[in-house]
Amino acid sequence: MYTHEDLARLQAQSLKMQSWIRQQTFSPENIKTLRRFSSWEVSELIFQINQSTFRGRLAAEPDLPGGEVEPDGRQRWFSLDEINELRRKMKINRKTLMPPRPAGKRAFRAAVANFKGGAGKSTVALHLAHAAALDGYRVLVVDFDPQATLSHSMGLTDVAEDYTVWGIMARDLIRETDRMNAAASGAASGTTLPRRQIPGSIRDLGLGELRHGDFIKTTAWSTIDIIPSCANAAFVEFASAQYRHLNPEWSFFAAVSRYLDGLGDDDYDLILFDCPPAIGYQSMNAVFAADMLYIPSGPGYWEYDSTTSFIGQLAEALEDLSGFGATFPAGKISLPKAFADVRFLMTRYEPGNDLHRAMFEAFRKVFGEHVAEHPIEMTRAVEQSGRFLSSVYEIDYREMTRETWRRARASFDRAYEEFKGSVIAAWDRI
Repeated sequence: MYTHEDLARLQAQSLKMQSWIRQQTFSPENIKTLRRFSSWEVSELIFQINQSTFRGRLAAEPDLPGGEVEPDGRQRWFSLDEINELRRKMKINRKTLMPPRPAGKRAFRAAVANFKGGAGKSTVALHLAHAAALDGYRVLVVDFDPQATLSHSMGLTDVAEDYTVWGIMARDLIRETDRMNAAASGAASGTTLPRRQIPGSIRDLGLGELRHGDFIKTTAWSTIDIIPSCANAAFVEFASAQYRHLNPEWSFFAAVSRYLDGLGDDDYDLILFDCPPAIGYQSMNAVFAADMLYIPSGPGYWEYDSTTSFIGQLAEALEDLSGFGATFPAGKISLPKAFADVRFLMTRYEPGNDLHRAMFEAFRKVFGEHVAEHPIEMTRAVEQSGRFLSSVYEIDYREMTRETWRRARASFDRAYEEFKGSVIAAWDRI
């Protein structure tokens, strides 16, 4: 027979293994660091200009960052900050290297969501974030999944649950309840309505006093921040049900949206949500706050079936929320909830697999223009990136054959460019 003590013992054994893996993957201090990028990558893959043109500009303009030069002088290696300084200072054919961003708009929010486990949500979110950062965007990622795969991949492994989405929701409950009580006390009729009570077990946690920035953590990427998750935040679904009982008028689904409304419009360019494999309080907060749904799916029939169920159940859940009406404040997003765009992205795709090609065609036949044209191909480099909690962009191409690495990166580059095109097209509509 096995009790909770046996499960705790197994977890302790696993934590030791996790620590060893992090030591092999990250720096000796157990802190994830970002590698430098070669002049070949910077010129041809990031700036998309001829390498000789790039070297000529560096030689002609000594005020540009020069990177670190290899001992043999053949190659220069640049940090992300140096790449962004080059991007700000250089123009090619009188054109800026800065990425497009509509003036006067807040950050665009995209939720990577599907309740099928293993669909590639965290992998897609990680690679889109890294690709966007290399493209010059400032990115905030929000990890809604208690499995915390995205947080671990970003190098955050010691996170207290107070500083996760659960903390944001608990803080919102306290603040919204206080606002409602204040409004009731100051009613024009002079009638004092019953006060909604939040027990000391919640108030005494001090979450109501947390500032916006307390939830945001930096990463190894200087232009990517994260609101992380952790396994201890798994109880948010149970806690949220209790919170709704304490204050039935609390619009729980808008807690994260209200939090993001408090950020400056120019703090970030892109906000990416990694959603849990379920429709619950956390995932509903993610989809309600999102401007666009990005739905990854594997190439099998059961994954197609699960994706179909997901959008059906999500439609029902959003329909239920629309019934809350104007009496339930939802921040700057109105009810019924509407998305600027919805996209489906096939993952783990093998071009030579007849079944995969057939399923891709089935997706396109059913969902039409909503299906991304470029699936994420399954390659050895992609498998290796998942094994070492890194994206293809973080892996040094010298650790494998350049062609193997290039093929994997090209797949994510195409997927990112298509994602970026969808974002730019939808940005003006928010």
